[in-house]
Amino acid sequence: MKRKFSFKRVDKSFKYAFEGYKNAFHSEPNMKFHTIIGILVIIAGLFLKLSSLEWIFIVSVIGLVIGAELLNTAIEHLVDLATQEYKRKAMLAKDTAAAYVMVLSIMAVIIGLIIFVPKIIEIIRGLI
Repeated sequence: MKRKFSFKRVDKSFKYAFEGYKNAFHSEPNMKFHTIIGILVIIAGLFLKLSSLEWIFIVSVIGLVIGAELLNTAIEHLVDLATQEYKRKAMLAKDTAAAYVMVLSIMAVIIGLIIFVPKIIEIIRGLI
């Protein structure tokens, strides 16, 4: 049976989601790193006046990386909850989730380089 739409329920959902992000940010060094880098990239994008299409790519990869880090954190917590002892399958689950974050992070760096390097070169040429 489906529940009826409720603003109160939506409000609670957002509160829980922000609490989850806050917890991940305070407990996971990589979440801090990805968030800070994301903010710096947004500031650089504002300074370099990115096009709408460039913003779509930048915002998308920032969201993908931060989302992947949140998923990785959730998987790590679930694995730790399931077992306190060393198990190869638990290690594989954690390592695979971490690899997912790494792959998306590399993709984000490549997209960032494709977008930002030509703009930076153009600025440098203008100074010479």
